[in-house]
Amino acid sequence: MQGKGVIKFFAILLAVVCLYQLSFTWVAHKVREDAKVYSKGDPEKEKAYLDSISNQPVYPLLKHDYAYVLQREIALGLDLKGGMNVTMQIQLNELVRKIANNNPDATFNQALANADKLQANAQTNQKDYIALFVSEYEKLSPNGKLAAIFSTKDNQDHLKFNASNSEVKTYLEDLASTAVKQSFTVLNTRINQFGVTQPNIQLQQGSNRILVELPGVKEPERVRKLLSGSAKLEFYETFDNAEAYQYLINIDNLLAAKSKTAKADTGKSAKVDTTAKLAAGKADTAKGGSLLSKVQKNAAKNDTSAASLSKTKLAAQHPLFAVMSLNVGQGANGQQQLGQGPVVGYAPLQDTAKVNSYLHSADVLAVIPRNIKFLWEVKPIKNTKTFALYAIKLTGAENGPVLSGDVINDARADNDQKGSPEVVMIMNSEGAQKWRTVTAEASSGTNKKAIAIVLDDNVYSAPTVQNEISGGVSSISGNFTIDDTRDLANVLKAGRLPAPAHIVSESIVGPSLGQEAISAGITSSILGLVVVLIFMIAYYNRAGTVAVVAVIINIFFLMGVLTSLGAVLTVPGVAGIVLTLGIAVDANVLVYERVREELGLGKSLRVAVADGFKHALPSILDSQISTFLTGLILFVFGSGPIQGFATTLMIGIATSLFCSLLISRVIFEWMLDKGMDIKFSNPWSSHTFKNANFAFVKNRTKFYIFSGVFIAAGLVSIFTRGFTYGVDFEGGRNYIVSFTNKAVTTEQIHDAVDATLGRSTEVKTMGDKFSITTNYLFNDNSTAADAKVKAALVDALNKKPETKIANSDLGGSKVSATIADELKTSAIYTVLFAIFVISAYILIRFRKWQFSLGAMIATAHDALLVLSFFSLFNGFLPFSLDIDQAFIAAILTVIGYSINDTVVVFDRIREFLDHSNKNEKPEEVINRAINSTLSRTIITALTVVFVLLVLFIFGGDVIKGFSFALLIGVLFGTYSSICVATPVIVDFGKKDLK
Repeated sequence: MQGKGVIKFFAILLAVVCLYQLSFTWVAHKVREDAKVYSKGDPEKEKAYLDSISNQPVYPLLKHDYAYVLQREIALGLDLKGGMNVTMQIQLNELVRKIANNNPDATFNQALANADKLQANAQTNQKDYIALFVSEYEKLSPNGKLAAIFSTKDNQDHLKFNASNSEVKTYLEDLASTAVKQSFTVLNTRINQFGVTQPNIQLQQGSNRILVELPGVKEPERVRKLLSGSAKLEFYETFDNAEAYQYLINIDNLLAAKSKTAKADTGKSAKVDTTAKLAAGKADTAKGGSLLSKVQKNAAKNDTSAASLSKTKLAAQHPLFAVMSLNVGQGANGQQQLGQGPVVGYAPLQDTAKVNSYLHSADVLAVIPRNIKFLWEVKPIKNTKTFALYAIKLTGAENGPVLSGDVINDARADNDQKGSPEVVMIMNSEGAQKWRTVTAEASSGTNKKAIAIVLDDNVYSAPTVQNEISGGVSSISGNFTIDDTRDLANVLKAGRLPAPAHIVSESIVGPSLGQEAISAGITSSILGLVVVLIFMIAYYNRAGTVAVVAVIINIFFLMGVLTSLGAVLTVPGVAGIVLTLGIAVDANVLVYERVREELGLGKSLRVAVADGFKHALPSILDSQISTFLTGLILFVFGSGPIQGFATTLMIGIATSLFCSLLISRVIFEWMLDKGMDIKFSNPWSSHTFKNANFAFVKNRTKFYIFSGVFIAAGLVSIFTRGFTYGVDFEGGRNYIVSFTNKAVTTEQIHDAVDATLGRSTEVKTMGDKFSITTNYLFNDNSTAADAKVKAALVDALNKKPETKIANSDLGGSKVSATIADELKTSAIYTVLFAIFVISAYILIRFRKWQFSLGAMIATAHDALLVLSFFSLFNGFLPFSLDIDQAFIAAILTVIGYSINDTVVVFDRIREFLDHSNKNEKPEEVINRAINSTLSRTIITALTVVFVLLVLFIFGGDVIKGFSFALLIGVLFGTYSSICVATPVIVDFGKKDLK
């Protein structure tokens, strides 16, 4: 084998990288365990311990602090980790007042007050606020015209003075809907800055409430500060970098003068050599390099200049510039000079808080001019984690912005004459006049100024004004992507619709699966893996140990790469890992079966191994490439759980190929060089399926009938009985419940309520309480239904002593689905497109359309069989068959497995057809090909089934439906590869195949 040295080098390099990436998870886990030991079960003491070491080195080898380590551990989704639950109330009453220009009409204001009271009432808080307001207004003034209140100068283009009340209501509802969307935009931005992976945001139907769940977050005070308050959009003039530069020098001088260390070292206030500072500043503004990095380099050269201070001395003598770099660029003469524009410096994410503490300290604020403040850009510089710092100019007697966001009438993403993305911003008449004055001043002279667009004290854009803008219509262009312009347009419209979101409730929530289910799932997955590895050794003897080593290395590489990419592991991701395990084993099985065939021809062991890898390679590559294409399409066009599954699948395929083809081969070569006797079977398995001669093709009509009847019955059931949808698909009623038994578990609650309210109930821990969401009677919107569901829940819980409730008033609110309709539609179209692309690939690769048609029919067949099964047997099996997020993961796994299995069978059929006797019938050749690969098909299916069976039996009730969907999907996929896909080739290719 050539290139063994290169393979070993890359394997060692990848192992070191993965070990490094996974080490952060191990270190973080060790720190948390130390915190638990220290706190002795006291959560406050545990949190205080973790807070105290946040900036302390906890990684002995590399001196990384706990905050750094925490950011780089394996990220878990809300379903596996839990986090914080916050309910935000959108204040639509303030929006309505704003649209009416704070009209003093007594009837108008009384109607608003009445609507506020009604929505606060538990019996009516599910009703739309606008509908409540209009209803109350018409009660107070039956002949009153709302248009007289709302058809203002700013609204007259959309709402005529003679508009009917129903037209006004529609207009207000549209604006309210837009306001809620803007709130989503603002909340998403704030949450992204918080650094939370995969937050979950839901809208409570009709109540203008937003539920925010932040995985892994358990810091209530920080979350309150982050999410509360209205979106404040403002326009500011800016200082040029050259103007603000001296202020930063003065700030650094001030901070240095107050440094005790600096006084001890120099005996006097430290002063900065501005020439040295400039030379040691930022050399490349696109990279945001820090002064500290240059100091460290010069220190290594024993340079004693001002730019070569030790880290400790630098922090003492130049505190500000130790954590940020200046905006310095390369001049035409090769000399460094100050960069142009309002950006004054750069800092990596982890240092921005330190910079803020310096710039906002009382001492600094006392000496710098009152008309300057420093704000960060909302997003980091592209492909970095470095943020730009802007110098903002405060104007007027109140030292505020030149314009506020309420002058914006509209904003939209558009394209300029060259086709580049831009944002068109439209102001009202008052804003247009002020804007003309501001832009005239900013564009005058040769040094044109920038105007910063600021939302929540974050700079979203700071375009340079080229010309005076009259008429109130402005075009904002720059190095934008389409997504950038959409985001900026949403930000601008947020100022027009000031509907603040207030926190009305908050709590710490546990993972949606429950800790018991997660623990059971992990334990059963490990047990299933052990069963598979034992089976491989039992079936393939010593060669099986090589497969065991390859699979373990593959899982190690997979988890390391996932961690390094910052991927979030959720239930769909776990499904991707299960499929990856099957793919990894499948590649080894394909090789081993080929080696056994070569040994059966009388070849030596070394030659048989070499030929086995050689002849198995086409089948492995075809199956893996087709499955990878499926994952790529799901990743590009899917979202949410689909992307999580696709990410895991694609990475798993890459690591499986590397381990199965290269590392396994290197191990075999080493064993052969050592003269080891490598056996590929045990006595009991040496002749398994060797002379198989099942009449698969001959009996294809029976298979057609079975599949046809099953799918037809399933379709009838789907259109009559339908499915049971989980709360993440359909939404439901949510209740906060406390129990007399403080040791109650989520599994016990499920056992109590599932029989009465259905198995789609979702239970999460919330401190010492539980959040229970059920879609029982969800489509019944009557008040009686609310009472009936609550009574049924209370009765079901109180039947068992361990779940006896402590609070009789459960409250209750209706919540929307976490999986939106757009995601459902996207999932369907994405899967259909994936099937089409795979069919096209098979057509190109196999050169006959019958193979492409067979793969398409088999994949659709498997999906329909699973859907039919879930509809037909729903309610008859002692576990949930809900259509939920886990089901999406399961159906995607089924499709991936089906395609992989089908392509392997097709590859063997093609090989047999290419080498067949012209006198043989195609049916006979194809049947012989199926039987020849039957051993590989069955063994691969068994390895995956073993894992899923263990997961199904020992994984707990909560994930039984998920593991069962995977289980029947793999069985259907194996069945279709042999009994559906290949008969299609026979029946549609009788002439061509000859």
